[in-house]
Amino acid sequence: MHRVRSAQLQRARALPAVGTLINQEPYTALAERFGRERVVGAIREQVEAERDGEPAGDAERAARVEERLQTAAAPSLRRVINATGVILHTNLGRAPLSPAAVDALATAAHYSNLELDLDTGKRGERADLLTGLLTSLFEAEAAHVVNNNAAAILLALTALCKGREVVVSRGQLVEIGGSFRMPDVMRLSGARMVEVGTTNRTRASDYEHAIGERTAAILRVHTSNYRVTGFTESASLEELAGIARARGILLIDDLGSGAMESIGDEPTIADSVHACDVVTFSGDKLLGGPQAGIILGRRDVVRRVAKHPLARAVRIDKLTLAALEATLRQRFAGHQDDIPVERMLKTLVDQIRRRAALWSVKLEERGVSVRLANGESAVGGGSLPGHGLPTVLLALVGPASRLSAALRHGRPAVIARIEDGACCLDPRTVLKGEDEELIDAVEAAVKSLQ
Repeated sequence: MHRVRSAQLQRARALPAVGTLINQEPYTALAERFGRERVVGAIREQVEAERDGEPAGDAERAARVEERLQTAAAPSLRRVINATGVILHTNLGRAPLSPAAVDALATAAHYSNLELDLDTGKRGERADLLTGLLTSLFEAEAAHVVNNNAAAILLALTALCKGREVVVSRGQLVEIGGSFRMPDVMRLSGARMVEVGTTNRTRASDYEHAIGERTAAILRVHTSNYRVTGFTESASLEELAGIARARGILLIDDLGSGAMESIGDEPTIADSVHACDVVTFSGDKLLGGPQAGIILGRRDVVRRVAKHPLARAVRIDKLTLAALEATLRQRFAGHQDDIPVERMLKTLVDQIRRRAALWSVKLEERGVSVRLANGESAVGGGSLPGHGLPTVLLALVGPASRLSAALRHGRPAVIARIEDGACCLDPRTVLKGEDEELIDAVEAAVKSLQ
């Protein structure tokens, strides 16, 4: 033990001082690039690492210091290839943007007419850039956009129902990602929640009996991320609209996903706009755009929402606005197939099979063993639970967990899924133009384990 401690002390004494190193080449050159304080910190970390382990030579020490600095300066956000088969993958940023939306981001990154009327030279409203598109596309009287759907429903409840009662079914008191619960939103808005019905059965009469003098609205919350099946009953949107009109209160519909077309039993935006006073939904789910909260409804009601002081705090930034406008224009022009989410939803299983088969041929030529397997893709993002899309998976032969990790650590990172004990790639969510990169990444990952 004494000899070990003695050897450690000798190694520590042999290490150069941080103050000495920082004034030497190549550390002075690194200081010009990264700043003196950062280089001093990296040297100190490297010297400590050598004190606990084996000392490095001068050249190796300098290389490791530079590597530490480059790692610290590298961007944390990296592009990944989504081969999970989950279209709206929350952990991967949900909806990938279309090329048109990406181009719009570049335009907005520079000076633009965000709040300037080019015809008059006077100040304009950023909301006007989207209002016309939204009202035309969804046949709504008015529209307003905020930074996400949680903000949209919070703003609507605060502006329209603060200090009054809102009737909601117990079966719709949902929790979305990050432990964000509807009762908490209601409480924060200043509205008083009145629960009706039971978890699995809420009738129209339950709503009627709960309405009183202090009732401001009925709130319908679409249970986007789960399904209750079996012995169930719920009031239809038409029934709720009739009750709201008869009693002179508002009907607010939190759609969540925002389906434009009927998919399974997913309610559509058009149906909600026709029946409700206020409708809210996300921009980065089935719409296929950037994260945003879209509010549609009656002109007088939406105006009250837009004029509330909270609206300023939750408004969207210029980049989101630009990407959302581009996405809406594509849908308005009938070019929705150029939107990645739309294309993924509509891709036929035979097309996926052909793509997977082509991958398998190319990988077998490179000595990578694979097989094809039937499976299901998921919409994800709290949309269409239980509504799987048939797909064909490319299953890699080998240790599933190690292959998945190797793919994840590659450049670009490939995110796969493990199914039936195999590391699987789903072509449905791999974007156009990523095939060759994916094949290279798979080959590299497999060889790294050999």
